[in-house]
Amino acid sequence: MSEARENRQPDEPRGQDRDVRALQRRLAAFAAARDWQPYHTPKNLATALSVEASELVEIFQWLTPEESARVMEEAGSAARVEDEVADVLAYLLQFCEVLGIDALAALAAKIERNEVRFPATRR
Repeated sequence: MSEARENRQPDEPRGQDRDVRALQRRLAAFAAARDWQPYHTPKNLATALSVEASELVEIFQWLTPEESARVMEEAGSAARVEDEVADVLAYLLQFCEVLGIDALAALAAKIERNEVRFPATRR
């Protein structure tokens, strides 16, 4: 397990930027400081998101289900997973920023639709 995961409670924030909008502003400032905005088109960001998601999948590609369940127990593999998760989230947030999508509202609406579409069979 990575050191960061060991030293905090499950719901405890790691840093000061914990809300989506703050992270989106920070990512936008990072890109602006490097003049990357011309490259941050919806198409390019969707492509980058796909590539980063594939890099996350690659970590698990040849693992058994049991090995994949233990991937966070080894510091090296845990760090790789966390890095790829961060890359996926960063590109997703940038994609949402460019298109004006409220990611949390979109997720809440999708959950509500799925609750109707797939009712629980047991309680």
